[in-house]
Amino acid sequence: MSAFLSVAQQTGAPAGGAATPATAATPAPAAPVAPAAPAAPVGKADIAAGDAKYNAVCASCHGAAGNSGTPANPRLSQQHPAYLVKQLQEFKSGKRPSPIMQGFAAQLTDQDMANIGAYLGAQQAKPGFAKDRELVSLGEKIYRGGLQDRQLPACTGCHSPNGAGVPAQYPRLSGQHADYTYSQLVAFRDGVRKNSPQMAQIAAKLNDREIRAVSDYVAGLR
Repeated sequence: MSAFLSVAQQTGAPAGGAATPATAATPAPAAPVAPAAPAAPVGKADIAAGDAKYNAVCASCHGAAGNSGTPANPRLSQQHPAYLVKQLQEFKSGKRPSPIMQGFAAQLTDQDMANIGAYLGAQQAKPGFAKDRELVSLGEKIYRGGLQDRQLPACTGCHSPNGAGVPAQYPRLSGQHADYTYSQLVAFRDGVRKNSPQMAQIAAKLNDREIRAVSDYVAGLR
């Protein structure tokens, strides 16, 4: 972050003697601003260090090896490392608002994030399950075929037919908690989450029932 220095200048009349014509004060030269220190370069990701940092900072909410058992907290196991790093950086900067996650991400360096991402990417995800039989067929229809009447593309185009996603581009969705997926799609639709314009445009075309259906279907993908 850039730092700005303000220099306070003080002027005064000369001591004693007769008055002299007023002259403009010569400004003191501004103190040089030191250049911002460059960010430490990120080295090769260290899975062992990521394991230690994850268990110290993240595991209490996201579960052992990233397999969260709390529906509101996402499963992170087997997620693409580059995607995880991007999200942590955007939590830290505030681009993705979350008072809770911003506080945790603020504790992490870029190297920590790379290490955690590598660790989680190497963990085996536990399978999830769809629970709403009435909605799962609608969810499958939207996920695999989109909604042509609203020019809504199929989710498979970015997240793949089995929800594996595309490394460094689109996140893995397979087995994700339906409650978490639902909350994020609603946040995209309602303009609360703004760190993916593409997803905001897609979610804007879905109603609550359709979002619930897709979220439930995704939970059962393998």
